[in-house]
Amino acid sequence: MEIMTPSLELLFEQLGLESDQASIDAFVGAHHLPEDVKVSEAEFWTPQQGALLKEKIMEDDDWAPIVDELNVLLHTPA
Repeated sequence: MEIMTPSLELLFEQLGLESDQASIDAFVGAHHLPEDVKVSEAEFWTPQQGALLKEKIMEDDDWAPIVDELNVLLHTPA
């Protein structure tokens, strides 16, 4: 069985989004979060996507740094 190391690409796959670098860059470029909005509570996620992000943060496992990376990307002004 292949062990998958958590990555931004795999997170995007789990969210049901295109996961190649160009698609990730386009997504981040098209979405920005104000400082007071948590990444899991962004309006552009489906309820399932938001729940997945919240779960990965709450578990504080190998995925937490990847969700944090996405959080930083979405809170950084373009």
